[in-house]
Amino acid sequence: MTRQTRKLEHIKYAVEMPEVLGQSGFADLRLVHNALPELNWDQLDTSCSFMGKQLSAPLMINALTGGHAEVRVINRELARAAAATGIGMAVGSQRAALEDPMVRDTFTIAREENPRGLLLANLSAFCTLEEALAAVDMVEADGIQLYLNVSQELTMREGEANFSGCLANIKQLVHNLPVPVLVKEIGCGMALETVAALAKAGVRYLDIGGYGGTNFTAIEGKRAGEINIPLEKWGLPTAISLLEALNAGMGISIVASGGLRTAEEAVKALTAGATLVAMAGPLLRVLMQEGPEGLVVYITEFITNLRRVMMLVGAQKPVELSQKPLVITGLVAEWLERRGIDINRYARR
Repeated sequence: MTRQTRKLEHIKYAVEMPEVLGQSGFADLRLVHNALPELNWDQLDTSCSFMGKQLSAPLMINALTGGHAEVRVINRELARAAAATGIGMAVGSQRAALEDPMVRDTFTIAREENPRGLLLANLSAFCTLEEALAAVDMVEADGIQLYLNVSQELTMREGEANFSGCLANIKQLVHNLPVPVLVKEIGCGMALETVAALAKAGVRYLDIGGYGGTNFTAIEGKRAGEINIPLEKWGLPTAISLLEALNAGMGISIVASGGLRTAEEAVKALTAGATLVAMAGPLLRVLMQEGPEGLVVYITEFITNLRRVMMLVGAQKPVELSQKPLVITGLVAEWLERRGIDINRYARR
């Protein structure tokens, strides 16, 4: 099984596997309605900046694919949609292109189609400095995602089982790369202790990649022909992981991803304290089912709905959301209380 073939299988299962909704924990986060927002629709401004680039909204197309000739069109259309709507984008793992220059264009197409937008490179957190520099240069990236995928590797037929030295490698990359480094989980979330360790290593950007979205552990189980997939339900729900990360107290910019489906959930994440939200699976499905035009419409409507929810909580700009009340209930509240995290301060009375 080649790396390129694996890329195709990932896309196949990501689209075909039924979505399991309601696993991200955001149902336990409740926004407080403001019946007197004292705002005019024309005053609302969803724009923000991230890694030095201006975005139309705090939204990014998360890492999806690349590395096979047949997925070049996917990255092309994702990049076109990002450019048309003014949001950020990350390419998928560039390992295949480092090993085979013939598939470089499946990644470089993203920068060609979006020459001025926010674009992140992507490699494993175990990559060397030389590999990371090559990945950044390949797509003229504004930053790089270094992904953590222990559960996926343990399930993957071709997976690795030695994860020692990862933190030291991340620290070296953070201090030697010319662009910002964002460390990203691929679907199992990050706990407070992990965030604190990464912050101590110098990391200033994290994507917590919580449980509830595209499940790469399940995808690898399907690829391996498993019926009862081990570790399929392993991980921290996104809402829990987000709030744990935010309570590490290290001044890190947090990207919330993993099962976010609606603008209301995005506003919940931003109100909790996330800097940005990111989506992958839903956007891939829209692209495959409704085409490029449908994807642009979907993102545009998502941003419009973001403005609607901002109005309903009385926030003129995304940065104001972190001062708005958020009530935490249910399993998320119980979990955080048992982990010693004060949930009452989020109610902001």
